[in-house]
Amino acid sequence: MKKEAMLYDKLENNRVHCYLCAHECKIADSRLGVCGVRQNVEGRLYTLVYAQAIAANIDPIEKKPLYHFLPGSTSFSIATIGCNFKCGFCQNWQISQVSGEEGAILSGRELTPEQVVEEAKRHKCLSISYTYTEPTIFFEYAYDSAKLAKEAGLYNVFVTNGFMTRQALDTIKPYLDAANVDLKSFSEDYYERNCKARLQPVLDSIAYMKQLDIWVEVTTLVVPGENDSEEELRRIAGFIAQLDKDIPWHISRFHPDYKFGDHDATPVETLRKANEIGKSEGLHHVYLGNVLEGSDTFCHSCHELVVKRAYMGVERSKLSDGRCPSCSAPIKGVWQ
Repeated sequence: MKKEAMLYDKLENNRVHCYLCAHECKIADSRLGVCGVRQNVEGRLYTLVYAQAIAANIDPIEKKPLYHFLPGSTSFSIATIGCNFKCGFCQNWQISQVSGEEGAILSGRELTPEQVVEEAKRHKCLSISYTYTEPTIFFEYAYDSAKLAKEAGLYNVFVTNGFMTRQALDTIKPYLDAANVDLKSFSEDYYERNCKARLQPVLDSIAYMKQLDIWVEVTTLVVPGENDSEEELRRIAGFIAQLDKDIPWHISRFHPDYKFGDHDATPVETLRKANEIGKSEGLHHVYLGNVLEGSDTFCHSCHELVVKRAYMGVERSKLSDGRCPSCSAPIKGVWQ
């Protein structure tokens, strides 16, 4: 469904300036932005994927991954095609790397914001997650859904690469409760080579989300030979700790896929080393992803086990009003 876009200005000669994401595309008439799903039509910018869901699933919130946000709950998760990154290691590339220029806009099924909220409530989900691809590029769809969700008493979650503008965050802020942000590297070169993007806007988004009081968790996919050096991991951990030592850091194992099929999977020992680095930089909560270990939550003060997780879920929780039962230290998060 085509709908006029938010967050753009008209320029001379039927050109438009989109300031939804940090690419800030200036788009000529009939052309699309980097995301492949926002098109200039005679001097007006349109989103081509409004209410056109390529995926709609009920997921455990731990799959996002969010470990300190309504643990043990389910989240109705939606996506459209398209992305503003071009990551060669993307594990959802079949839907994220599709462009309107390839005639795939009508992929998926129509699912209106009203229906998204109805489905979430029907399945007793506590939240709606805008995920799988990049929620920034289907912003209008996410915005309208999130507004209705908030009115219905549901929470809203972005699983995002963080490459949005401050204006976009200001616009979604009244309705956005939590975000997991991919911090893929601490190298501008890495972002340019592997994502066709830049690092600094991602760092700015993470910091600004914290300022806006959005609950933030950070994920780093550790790719052998690309971003797995001790120096790199320490810089990522140090940045997060400088913002807030209570931000959970998820260190995920890479599996060969898409254009990175010639890379090896991440050794588990590399993740364990990254865990040590995160703790040494002062982070209170570091988790391993895509492996069957390192998902439990411990009190950072007395080291008591407070949340025991099974795969993609909670086995038991000892938290009482968000505090450790042994020493009463607060475990930061959004708890039921």
